[in-house]
Amino acid sequence: METRIPRLLFVAGLAGVLAGSRLAAQDVVEAAPELLTAESRYYRIVDVPTPKAVALEVGGLLALGDGSVLASTRRGEVWRIRDAYGPAPQFDLWARGLHEPLGLLAHGGWIYVAQRGELTRMKDADGDGRADLFETVCDFWKISGNYHEYNFGPRLDAEGNLWITTNKPFGDEPFGRVDWRGWALRIAPGGSIEGVCAGLRSPAGIEASPAGEMFYTDNQGEWCGASKLSHLEVGDFHGHPWGIAAAKLPQSRVAPVEQPPSGMLMPDYATRNPAFKLPAVWFPYDKMGKSPSGFVWDTSAGAFGPFAGQVFVGDQHHAMVIRVSLEQVGGRWQGACYPFKYGFASGIVRVAWGEDGSLLAGMTNRGWGSRGGSEQGLQRLEWTGAVPFEIQAMTALPDGFRLRFTQPADPATAADPSAYALQSYTYKLHSDYGSPESDVQPLAVAAAALAADGLSVDLHVEGLREGYVHELIAAGVRAPDGRALLHAQAYYTLVRIPPATPAGR
Repeated sequence: METRIPRLLFVAGLAGVLAGSRLAAQDVVEAAPELLTAESRYYRIVDVPTPKAVALEVGGLLALGDGSVLASTRRGEVWRIRDAYGPAPQFDLWARGLHEPLGLLAHGGWIYVAQRGELTRMKDADGDGRADLFETVCDFWKISGNYHEYNFGPRLDAEGNLWITTNKPFGDEPFGRVDWRGWALRIAPGGSIEGVCAGLRSPAGIEASPAGEMFYTDNQGEWCGASKLSHLEVGDFHGHPWGIAAAKLPQSRVAPVEQPPSGMLMPDYATRNPAFKLPAVWFPYDKMGKSPSGFVWDTSAGAFGPFAGQVFVGDQHHAMVIRVSLEQVGGRWQGACYPFKYGFASGIVRVAWGEDGSLLAGMTNRGWGSRGGSEQGLQRLEWTGAVPFEIQAMTALPDGFRLRFTQPADPATAADPSAYALQSYTYKLHSDYGSPESDVQPLAVAAAALAADGLSVDLHVEGLREGYVHELIAAGVRAPDGRALLHAQAYYTLVRIPPATPAGR
């Protein structure tokens, strides 16, 4: 499988592309192959060779711990890929006949999968290399026959419950409407089920944090102004009114929700409806992909580079991986997203950690469309061991933001307020498809205080706003040897402004 360099849009800070330039926050330029070359010095994409007879439209990925990987496909197959990290992997058909499985989970000696019509568990009971035992765990929800009634998951929370997310149908409903579309559903170990969160649109990824908290990704569209990463808590309403009628059913843990008014700014609606959950991170449309999908936490303790504890998110349209740093402020998760790696062969639907420390990326573009030259496949992302000059994390301060760098920054540039451009904006909660960046305001960096070791800088920013994306372009920052940041942009979703620390404490 050959990786084709796609045409990308990004806000650039790469010295070889925009040497010496200063970008306004809204400037978008066309990426050059130089960016892909520069990224590859630090993280390289490696093909997993796939037989031509295998249509590997990946919907689920699972490393088994023995050098092999399970990959489920949108066509209902599950392939076991032996020697998955070597030059000549072997593909064996492990299961078939499933209904669009979009996730795999190993739990209690079984492989769990969310199909359209049920949550299923499977195993190879006789050891012949093929699954031969299939059991229905739960088939509580119904399907109407609409093509877009996908289910994603399952994932396991800290209490041992299984979670799935359900896609809302799109377009006509010739067979009528069914309940529990656009929900997060929680299945207890005994098989009972609850609808725990409503208002989801196209929740293509669901994952448990290392602490067992549940998060999901959603795709931009009607009532979802931009794509997002959100924390799932029992009782949440995430904004889309499609499935709110089910909140009146006895299995719901969400209080009944009235139809939201179309056209309010999302922070204003959050004030009006306390059950409405603003996302932890907005992914500004096109600047940070278009269709976020599966994601994983980096639990490698540095084996994958200088981003331990952060989140890596696949994007199905841009064929890229996005990086996210999270923190809790005032009891709410929030954080920033950053470009990480462009140039995959097709749209990424699932990511998973390989046993060799690489990030597995399962891909497909059928029916959805994506950048890249292939229709499907599997690739690995490897760290080369070299550390890029990057914004390692952007965190909130009572009067601005702290930037941590992966390497020391040049004091003359990093302490210069003019090296940074900032603006803030939010999105509308409305019935139109997506939202423009709304209530846009430029922000002034009044001061930049660089730490003595050069690894962090505190930016004093006037005009912070809760519920708004704060878009930063640090195009003027340099390393002591003159290198620009590999990626100069960061997008912080400020749900809560941290309280000021009392003097003397």
